[in-house]
Amino acid sequence: MLDAAQQLALLRRGTVEIIREEELLKKLARGGPLRVKLGLDPTAPDIHLGHTVPLQKLRQFQDLGHKAVLIIGDYTARVGDPSGRSKTRPPLSPEQIEKNLRTYEEQAAKILLTGRERLEVRRNGEWFAQMDFNAVLRLAGRMTVARLLERDDFQKRHRAGDPIGLHEFLYPLMQGWDSVMVQADVELGGTEQTFNLLVGRELQREEGREPQAVLTFPILVGLDGKQRMSKSLGNYVGVVEPPKEQYGKVMSLPGA
Repeated sequence: MLDAAQQLALLRRGTVEIIREEELLKKLARGGPLRVKLGLDPTAPDIHLGHTVPLQKLRQFQDLGHKAVLIIGDYTARVGDPSGRSKTRPPLSPEQIEKNLRTYEEQAAKILLTGRERLEVRRNGEWFAQMDFNAVLRLAGRMTVARLLERDDFQKRHRAGDPIGLHEFLYPLMQGWDSVMVQADVELGGTEQTFNLLVGRELQREEGREPQAVLTFPILVGLDGKQRMSKSLGNYVGVVEPPKEQYGKVMSLPGA
């Protein structure tokens, strides 16, 4: 069994930033299994190679004896993560979302350990579907518009006069509330999600809980060689696509 410092050295590999590293070290030093959260929104049927970056780190946490908490965002998918987006996502129906998410756990199992001691899979509809409008208002009251407009992607859209839906402002709060509900000790995400990940820390602190540590990872470029790999952009390589198709897509990348 690796000690806390050895675990941290291993977990640091491949990350862009750890917020806060000293907090993660203290959590690891306690010796018990940490609850390590990763959220995936079923906005398309496939988990793609971009998702495998944090999924591999989640597996690394499992191998070190910690518990992966995989959130399948059946409610956050109704909004769509605005991180890194230049326009509002088209809305998905509950039926489309349900169809997309049916194979997510099976796809994630290609990387993650699936025993109950090592993996917990949750849908965030478990708590959001139970919220009445008063509860939504209370959650919305945790954040100011000025704070949300500090986000680079919202700033750019606002300055360009591009529309921003009010529902998009709720997404960081929804992702943060997921962390409260599953009592996450650590959350993983891409660098474009840093704002959302920090909201989770704030909400946990407001609820009187220890804030989660955050690990961020680089964004994998999509098949166009420019924009990030994305389900909604269709420029991705799915993890369950036939090997020949995956190979062909990867070889089509500029400079491949």
